[in-house]
Amino acid sequence: MQVAAKSETKYHRCMTQKPAPIREQTRSVVRSLLARTAIELFAAKGFDNTTLDEVAAAAGVSRRTLFNYFRNKEDLALSGLDEQGELIAARLDERPVDEDAWTALRAAFHVLEEIDITAEDRLEFITLLFGNDSLRAGHSEKQARWQDLFAPHIEPRLPDSDRRPLQARAIAAAAIVCLQAANEEWVRLGGQVDMFDLYDTAVQAIRRPT
Repeated sequence: MQVAAKSETKYHRCMTQKPAPIREQTRSVVRSLLARTAIELFAAKGFDNTTLDEVAAAAGVSRRTLFNYFRNKEDLALSGLDEQGELIAARLDERPVDEDAWTALRAAFHVLEEIDITAEDRLEFITLLFGNDSLRAGHSEKQARWQDLFAPHIEPRLPDSDRRPLQARAIAAAAIVCLQAANEEWVRLGGQVDMFDLYDTAVQAIRRPT
Protein backbone atom coordinates (compact mmCIF):
# COMPACT_ATOMS: atom_id res chain seq x y z
CA MET A 1 0.00 0.00 0.00
CA GLN A 2 2.85 2.36 0.79
CA VAL A 3 4.43 1.76 -2.63
CA ALA A 4 1.10 2.31 -4.36
CA ALA A 5 0.53 5.55 -2.45
CA LYS A 6 4.02 6.74 -3.34
CA SER A 7 3.46 6.00 -7.04
CA GLU A 8 0.09 7.74 -6.95
CA THR A 9 1.68 10.82 -5.36
CA LYS A 10 4.41 10.92 -8.01
CA TYR A 11 1.82 10.50 -10.78
CA HIS A 12 -0.27 13.34 -9.34
CA ARG A 13 2.80 15.59 -9.14
CA CYS A 14 3.70 14.86 -12.77
CA MET A 15 0.21 15.69 -13.97
CA THR A 16 -0.26 18.88 -11.95
CA GLN A 17 3.15 20.58 -11.99
CA LYS A 18 3.47 23.65 -14.19
CA PRO A 19 6.28 23.21 -16.73
CA ALA A 20 8.24 26.19 -18.02
CA PRO A 21 6.95 27.55 -21.35
CA ILE A 22 8.12 25.04 -23.92
CA ARG A 23 9.03 27.64 -26.56
CA GLU A 24 11.60 29.19 -24.25
CA GLN A 25 13.69 26.04 -24.20
CA THR A 26 16.29 24.89 -26.72
CA ARG A 27 15.58 21.67 -28.58
CA SER A 28 17.99 19.61 -26.49
CA VAL A 29 16.60 20.99 -23.24
CA VAL A 30 13.04 20.34 -24.40
CA ARG A 31 13.97 16.79 -25.33
CA SER A 32 15.46 16.21 -21.87
CA LEU A 33 12.41 17.76 -20.20
CA LEU A 34 10.02 15.54 -22.12
CA ALA A 35 12.08 12.43 -21.41
CA ARG A 36 12.31 13.14 -17.69
CA THR A 37 8.57 13.78 -17.47
CA ALA A 38 7.92 10.50 -19.27
CA ILE A 39 10.27 8.52 -17.01
CA GLU A 40 8.50 9.84 -13.91
CA LEU A 41 5.15 8.77 -15.32
CA PHE A 42 6.47 5.38 -16.44
CA ALA A 43 7.87 4.78 -12.95
CA ALA A 44 4.61 5.85 -11.32
CA LYS A 45 2.12 4.03 -13.56
CA GLY A 46 4.18 1.46 -15.42
CA PHE A 47 5.44 1.71 -18.98
CA ASP A 48 2.58 -0.20 -20.60
CA ASN A 49 -0.08 1.65 -18.59
CA THR A 50 1.12 5.15 -19.49
CA THR A 51 -0.16 6.77 -22.67
CA LEU A 52 1.62 9.33 -24.81
CA ASP A 53 -1.34 11.65 -24.27
CA GLU A 54 -0.61 11.57 -20.53
CA VAL A 55 3.06 12.32 -21.12
CA ALA A 56 2.18 15.22 -23.41
CA ALA A 57 -0.31 16.62 -20.89
CA ALA A 58 2.17 16.37 -18.01
CA ALA A 59 4.85 18.14 -20.07
CA GLY A 60 2.48 20.84 -21.30
CA VAL A 61 2.75 20.01 -25.00
CA SER A 62 0.56 18.46 -27.66
CA ARG A 63 0.88 14.85 -28.77
CA ARG A 64 2.02 16.16 -32.15
CA THR A 65 4.84 18.11 -30.51
CA LEU A 66 5.89 14.97 -28.66
CA PHE A 67 6.30 13.17 -31.98
CA ASN A 68 8.49 16.00 -33.24
CA TYR A 69 11.08 14.84 -30.71
CA PHE A 70 10.53 11.10 -30.35
CA ARG A 71 9.53 8.32 -32.73
CA ASN A 72 7.55 6.30 -30.20
CA LYS A 73 7.16 5.52 -26.51
CA GLU A 74 10.25 3.27 -26.43
CA ASP A 75 12.36 6.04 -27.95
CA LEU A 76 11.05 8.40 -25.28
CA ALA A 77 12.01 6.05 -22.46
CA LEU A 78 15.48 5.27 -23.82
CA SER A 79 16.52 8.68 -25.14
CA GLY A 80 18.82 9.36 -22.20
CA LEU A 81 21.11 6.50 -23.21
CA ASP A 82 22.34 8.40 -26.26
CA GLU A 83 23.37 11.33 -24.08
CA GLN A 84 24.98 9.02 -21.54
CA GLY A 85 27.09 7.37 -24.23
CA GLU A 86 28.32 10.75 -25.45
CA LEU A 87 29.15 11.85 -21.90
CA ILE A 88 31.14 8.68 -21.26
CA ALA A 89 33.03 9.04 -24.55
CA ALA A 90 33.88 12.66 -23.76
CA ARG A 91 35.13 11.71 -20.30
CA LEU A 92 37.13 8.86 -21.80
CA ASP A 93 38.79 11.31 -24.18
CA GLU A 94 39.87 13.41 -21.18
CA ARG A 95 41.68 10.56 -19.43
CA PRO A 96 45.52 10.51 -19.44
CA VAL A 97 46.87 9.06 -22.67
CA ASP A 98 49.14 6.61 -20.82
CA GLU A 99 46.27 5.17 -18.77
CA ASP A 100 45.31 1.62 -19.70
CA ALA A 101 41.97 1.07 -21.41
CA TRP A 102 40.19 -0.67 -18.53
CA THR A 103 41.21 1.95 -15.97
CA ALA A 104 40.18 4.76 -18.30
CA LEU A 105 36.81 3.15 -18.98
CA ARG A 106 36.06 2.66 -15.30
CA ALA A 107 36.86 6.30 -14.59
CA ALA A 108 34.77 7.44 -17.55
CA PHE A 109 31.77 5.40 -16.40
CA HIS A 110 31.73 7.45 -13.20
CA VAL A 111 30.21 10.33 -15.19
CA LEU A 112 26.93 8.43 -14.89
CA GLU A 113 26.90 9.21 -11.17
CA GLU A 114 27.13 12.92 -11.94
CA ILE A 115 23.85 12.98 -13.86
CA ASP A 116 21.19 14.98 -12.04
CA ILE A 117 19.08 12.10 -10.75
CA THR A 118 18.60 10.71 -7.26
CA ALA A 119 19.62 7.16 -6.37
CA GLU A 120 15.95 6.38 -5.80
CA ASP A 121 14.94 7.62 -9.25
CA ARG A 122 17.88 5.80 -10.84
CA LEU A 123 16.76 2.59 -9.19
CA GLU A 124 13.21 3.11 -10.46
CA PHE A 125 14.44 3.84 -13.97
CA ILE A 126 16.74 0.81 -14.23
CA THR A 127 14.04 -1.40 -12.72
CA LEU A 128 11.67 -0.07 -15.38
CA LEU A 129 14.14 -0.84 -18.17
CA PHE A 130 14.90 -4.38 -17.10
CA GLY A 131 11.28 -5.16 -16.25
CA ASN A 132 9.94 -4.61 -19.77
CA ASP A 133 11.00 -6.83 -22.68
CA SER A 134 10.83 -4.15 -25.38
CA LEU A 135 12.71 -1.62 -23.26
CA ARG A 136 15.31 -4.19 -22.30
CA ALA A 137 15.93 -5.01 -25.97
CA GLY A 138 16.10 -1.33 -26.88
CA HIS A 139 18.46 -0.68 -23.98
CA SER A 140 20.83 -3.40 -25.19
CA GLU A 141 20.68 -2.07 -28.76
CA LYS A 142 21.54 1.48 -27.71
CA GLN A 143 24.36 0.34 -25.46
CA ALA A 144 25.76 -1.71 -28.34
CA ARG A 145 26.11 1.56 -30.25
CA TRP A 146 28.32 2.83 -27.45
CA GLN A 147 31.03 0.58 -28.88
CA ASP A 148 31.35 2.93 -31.86
CA LEU A 149 31.74 5.87 -29.47
CA PHE A 150 34.26 4.28 -27.13
CA ALA A 151 36.48 2.27 -29.48
CA PRO A 152 38.32 5.28 -31.03
CA HIS A 153 39.31 6.41 -27.52
CA ILE A 154 40.43 2.93 -26.50
CA GLU A 155 42.48 2.08 -29.57
CA PRO A 156 45.39 4.51 -28.90
CA ARG A 157 45.80 2.92 -25.45
CA LEU A 158 46.58 -0.50 -26.92
CA PRO A 159 49.86 -1.88 -28.32
CA ASP A 160 50.35 -1.14 -32.00
CA SER A 161 48.89 -3.95 -34.09
CA ASP A 162 46.85 -4.43 -37.24
CA ARG A 163 44.21 -5.97 -34.98
CA ARG A 164 44.07 -3.04 -32.60
CA PRO A 165 40.66 -1.80 -33.92
CA LEU A 166 39.17 -5.23 -33.23
CA GLN A 167 40.72 -5.33 -29.77
CA ALA A 168 39.38 -1.86 -28.98
CA ARG A 169 35.83 -2.82 -29.95
CA ALA A 170 36.09 -6.06 -27.97
CA ILE A 171 37.19 -4.21 -24.83
CA ALA A 172 34.42 -1.63 -25.28
CA ALA A 173 31.82 -4.38 -25.71
CA ALA A 174 33.07 -6.31 -22.69
CA ALA A 175 33.10 -3.22 -20.47
CA ILE A 176 29.54 -2.34 -21.51
CA VAL A 177 28.35 -5.87 -20.72
CA CYS A 178 30.03 -5.65 -17.31
CA LEU A 179 28.31 -2.33 -16.66
CA GLN A 180 24.92 -3.78 -17.57
CA ALA A 181 25.49 -6.87 -15.43
CA ALA A 182 26.47 -4.64 -12.51
CA ASN A 183 23.35 -2.52 -12.98
CA GLU A 184 21.11 -5.59 -13.00
CA GLU A 185 22.71 -6.90 -9.81
CA TRP A 186 22.46 -3.45 -8.22
CA VAL A 187 18.72 -3.44 -8.91
CA ARG A 188 18.34 -6.99 -7.58
CA LEU A 189 20.00 -5.87 -4.35
CA GLY A 190 17.71 -2.86 -4.09
CA GLY A 191 20.45 -0.31 -4.72
CA GLN A 192 21.95 -1.03 -1.31
CA VAL A 193 25.51 -1.68 -2.51
CA ASP A 194 28.07 0.31 -4.44
CA MET A 195 27.42 -0.25 -8.14
CA PHE A 196 31.10 0.11 -9.05
CA ASP A 197 32.07 -2.63 -6.61
CA LEU A 198 29.73 -4.84 -8.63
CA TYR A 199 31.26 -3.57 -11.87
CA ASP A 200 34.75 -4.42 -10.61
CA THR A 201 33.60 -7.94 -9.75
CA ALA A 202 32.18 -8.38 -13.25
CA VAL A 203 35.38 -7.11 -14.88
CA GLN A 204 37.56 -9.36 -12.75
CA ALA A 205 35.48 -12.34 -13.87
CA ILE A 206 36.28 -11.84 -17.56
CA ARG A 207 39.84 -10.52 -17.46
CA ARG A 208 42.69 -12.96 -17.46
CA PRO A 209 45.31 -12.55 -14.72
CA THR A 210 48.25 -10.45 -15.86
